[in-house]
Amino acid sequence: MRIGLIAGNGRFPFLALEGARRLGHDVTIVAIREETSPALEAAAAGDPPADLHWISLGQLGKCIAILRDAGVTRAVMAGQVKHTKLFAGIIPDRTLLQVLRRLDTKNTDALITAVADVLAEHGIELENSTAFLQPLLARGGVLTDRPPTEDERADLEFGYRMADAIAGLDLGQTIVVKDRAVVAVEAMEGTDAVIARAGQLAGPGTRVVKVAKPAQDMRFDVPVVGVPTLSAMRAAGATVLSVDAGRTLVLDGEAFYQRADAHGLTVVGRERPDDDGG
Repeated sequence: MRIGLIAGNGRFPFLALEGARRLGHDVTIVAIREETSPALEAAAAGDPPADLHWISLGQLGKCIAILRDAGVTRAVMAGQVKHTKLFAGIIPDRTLLQVLRRLDTKNTDALITAVADVLAEHGIELENSTAFLQPLLARGGVLTDRPPTEDERADLEFGYRMADAIAGLDLGQTIVVKDRAVVAVEAMEGTDAVIARAGQLAGPGTRVVKVAKPAQDMRFDVPVVGVPTLSAMRAAGATVLSVDAGRTLVLDGEAFYQRADAHGLTVVGRERPDDDGG
């Protein structure tokens, strides 16, 4: 079966391509010129080769046409498009203009849900973005050698309540806490930037809580962490990272946990009692 891959930035599209190939799928890639790494060209030329097409952000009609011409009926979105670009600097084509007119609120979930609806209207079903990467989803429990201290656990429990509330408002998925106080809340700047800001505000000893939304749509905007997240934590003096088990993609797999252990960082996979497994 031929799968469509709508590629954003980062390593996620590369991993999704590898995963689709391992499962025996042919792949047609639609890459966003303003976001996707040019190195995806070389990855697409691998074995078996994948068709790769470049579009500009805003060319939804061209994206749909490429996928339909390739005979694609199932597609995944892999890789972020910077939230600040979604509502500024886009030159929308006629198809995207129609989507924007449907929106009651201009937030990321509303926009991408509307895009998914339009894809479905053209016979292209958007699947979970982790469909080919199940082994990279975070497990539950303490995922590193060092468990959290009692004080760190108290900060995490405090942080969960705050982070879940913020995520439920679609404001961001990451908060940073210290001594049962919220130091920084993610908005459009992204996880690494909010960790850095927290370090500037509160110094060492912060804890990072990254959560899925209460009704997380696994087709898009799935929480993602990787080795760069750990680097941001080290630079800011953060000691613990909590992610939601089964709903967070760990891009570097076991290398991520090994790097955390090497630097004495703690990573916890929160098992949510209301989690139905996505």
